[in-house]
Amino acid sequence: MNLSLQDRVNRRLFLRQSAGGIGLAALASLGAPALAAPAAKAKRIIYLFQSGAPSQVDLFDPKPAMEKRRGEDLPASIRMGQRLTTMTSGQSKFPVAPSAFKFKQHGKSGMWFGELMPKMAELADEFCMVRSMHTEAINHDPAITFIQTGSQLPGRPSIGSWLSYGLGSENKDIPAYVVLTSFGSGRPDDQPLYDRLWSAGFLPSQHQGVKLRNKGDAVLYLSNPPGMDRDGRRSTLDRLSAINKKEFERSNDPETQARIAQYEMAFRMQSSVPDLLDLSKETKATLDAYGPDVKRPGSYAANCLLARRMAERDVRFVQLFHMGWDHHGGLPAAIRGQCKDTDQPTAALINDLKRLGLLKDTLIVWGGEFGRTIYSQGALTATDYGRDHHPRCYTVLLAGAGIKGGTTYGETDDYGYNIVRDPVHVHDLNATILHLLGIQHERLTYKFQGRDFRLTDVHGTVVKGVLA
Repeated sequence: MNLSLQDRVNRRLFLRQSAGGIGLAALASLGAPALAAPAAKAKRIIYLFQSGAPSQVDLFDPKPAMEKRRGEDLPASIRMGQRLTTMTSGQSKFPVAPSAFKFKQHGKSGMWFGELMPKMAELADEFCMVRSMHTEAINHDPAITFIQTGSQLPGRPSIGSWLSYGLGSENKDIPAYVVLTSFGSGRPDDQPLYDRLWSAGFLPSQHQGVKLRNKGDAVLYLSNPPGMDRDGRRSTLDRLSAINKKEFERSNDPETQARIAQYEMAFRMQSSVPDLLDLSKETKATLDAYGPDVKRPGSYAANCLLARRMAERDVRFVQLFHMGWDHHGGLPAAIRGQCKDTDQPTAALINDLKRLGLLKDTLIVWGGEFGRTIYSQGALTATDYGRDHHPRCYTVLLAGAGIKGGTTYGETDDYGYNIVRDPVHVHDLNATILHLLGIQHERLTYKFQGRDFRLTDVHGTVVKGVLA
């Protein structure tokens, strides 16, 4: 048989994926729970990603002993030669900067929260506070890429894409993986986000996250072009589908089938997305609970409400990226703005899910890519300081399906600089998330370039201490 080079490439691609994962992808596209186990606690995830790295020592991990150390140089015995970013590597001193904010215990569990999170603190007994998170990356882009994909280098599938691939969708009219973004008021010009953070990587492209835009059409090209009505659009898609099916018969390239699926999803979204975005039937009490920003499209509050509406529609994975947490200087003022953005809407979302009976099978994740240093970046004054990146320890909050509420897991030293009990690596967190969805993280694999890849790479242990 005389095959062209492209035909031979597609043939090898097809044969490779037939052995590795195309059967699983086909099941996923039909909504079949390919890897779901009876032990699954969660049906869906709402991941509230705080981009820029919230300061754990100002919000969740109080270090009162540092007040007596104010301005002292961070001891070498604590730093232990840890690498620094270029922002502070030139400093001659690393002055200890105690938090400007007071902490109190909340709930029956006595969980500690800083004063900037009063609404979330009221839900202390719903949260598991993991204080012993750590990561390998020290700068934003590789750190966000790492927690999203399991690799610091771009190109691998994001966590939402893995879940779309492994579990499929329970809603045929909305993608399994939806992304929402918002700008924080603490630092509006903060680190940018890249669309590759919700990419499907080498997975079939229908598992890519779909970003809902904050202005104009929520999804590009969703509206019919001038002169085209819905019947005309349907007729055009039918003809495109016929052409693509013939192409698949010729090439056996699975991406051709993915293209057909994406065209059909876009057509269905012409009806489902406007309905999703229509808040007219929400009660005044509900809108008030999320705060005054809820009526501003693209705000964190509006996105939290949309996340609840997607949970009602059984969207598998909703991810909110809230920018503005990168506080190298002027932290006390900037973090107030960030907490004002996020505290009330986060609490409202959890209360709303609980009211609707959805929290029991929805997993909530709140956290960023790494933590912040106990020492000040730049000058330390009585009222002002900044904090550099700190990958050695930080805090993530979990709530909802399968989570042991009212639990503080892990512990850091008196300086909030090193973990002294129960460390949790990024791969461990992702393994635990998959476990709650009934997936053994070692089994969710995809063969690419001769290797079986997975979200947790060759690492990861389920953190049983956070599970109910």
